[in-house]
Amino acid sequence: MELSVTFFALAIPAVLFAGISKGGFGSGAAFAAAPFLALILEPAQAIGLMLPLLIVMDMTALRPFWRRWDWQVARVMMFGALPGVVLGAALYSVANADAMRLLIGLVALGFVAYQLARARGYLRFERANPGPGAGYFWGGVSGITSFISHAGGPPAAVYLLSRGMDKTTYQATTVILFTAINLFKAVFYAGLGIFTADVLWADIFLIPMAFIGVSIGVWLHHRISEKLFFAVTYVLLTITGSKLIFDALT
Repeated sequence: MELSVTFFALAIPAVLFAGISKGGFGSGAAFAAAPFLALILEPAQAIGLMLPLLIVMDMTALRPFWRRWDWQVARVMMFGALPGVVLGAALYSVANADAMRLLIGLVALGFVAYQLARARGYLRFERANPGPGAGYFWGGVSGITSFISHAGGPPAAVYLLSRGMDKTTYQATTVILFTAINLFKAVFYAGLGIFTADVLWADIFLIPMAFIGVSIGVWLHHRISEKLFFAVTYVLLTITGSKLIFDALT
């Protein structure tokens, strides 16, 4: 991995963007940084670079949302996510670089399709008080997609939004949930050799951007709607997801 001007020109805004999502918008778009970085890095380098930064973001976001989460819901999803992470690790161990590009690209486009379906009313998540079984299931799906491309936010949202939470409780619950999931993922990333000296060295330079991004996100949480933030996300993910799929298939 070369720490060039091109690398930092893409990595700095990607990390800031992820931090803003982590700090104020339910972590849903935080995974966008991985597809962005996969345009210039190997997929393993992209997800390996982001995980320590996401953990820093999680820890930074814990304080402003401390104990404002729904612990019962978060705990159920955490237990569901554990086998999901294990399955994600098994999938990663048999996938080559192009397969990972394809998976990350498909997840990116799937995220856009999911959000647009919600916006147009094709998917509705009214308060239905679903049982723990639904929480375990969606927690497991979150674990798998989170391992592959840090995209656990959309599956988690399917369950969390059905609980009828207010904006801040939802945000706080995603913070504590993905703090646990990302720490668990780190064990497998280390075992699979995803963390390399080059990746961790680059992280040192980008950690300040993680802090800044979360701080901006917390500030924006009470000041702007999600529509503007996610509108930018949809456009960027559509472009990057399509490019990754094209590269993987050609």
